[in-house]
Amino acid sequence: MPNADELLTAIVARVESEPSNQMSLTVVAGGAVVTGRLAPEATWRERVSEVLRESDRLGPFADVFTGNGDASGPGNGAGPGDGSRPGNGNGSGPGNGSGPGNGNGSGPDKKEREGKGRPEGDTAPTHLHFHLARILQGSVGIPETGGMYRVAIEDVTAWTVGDFSYSER
Repeated sequence: MPNADELLTAIVARVESEPSNQMSLTVVAGGAVVTGRLAPEATWRERVSEVLRESDRLGPFADVFTGNGDASGPGNGAGPGDGSRPGNGNGSGPGNGSGPGNGNGSGPDKKEREGKGRPEGDTAPTHLHFHLARILQGSVGIPETGGMYRVAIEDVTAWTVGDFSYSER
């Protein structure tokens, strides 16, 4: 949505302020239907980092999501990702979901990494952070086990509360 939906933004802000992963949501963004549970951004980043750290090939990317160490991590605006495409955070699937950052190279501060919401004075949330999420294609949910997706709120063209199921009937 070129002008982010205020109600959707308020829902995401509530998820951020009351660290919970129980809010189920289904959105349409870029023609894709993404369904799953919302997570606070800091929690989402930490989980993606854990998954990457467990991989021999992708381990070096783990710190990009937590802001530990490398200044080329979140916050510098560098890199090919614009954060507007859903990504599952494990290096496969559409988009990388890394986002443009805030331009200072600092990445998330300690408060964010500890899951305590957005920093003081920060503006409204700009992205949805899904976990246990699937992209629905026909009667199939990809991946079956659920993935980690980041979707820009401004790219959402439709949404509903709830996690859509799919079946093979």
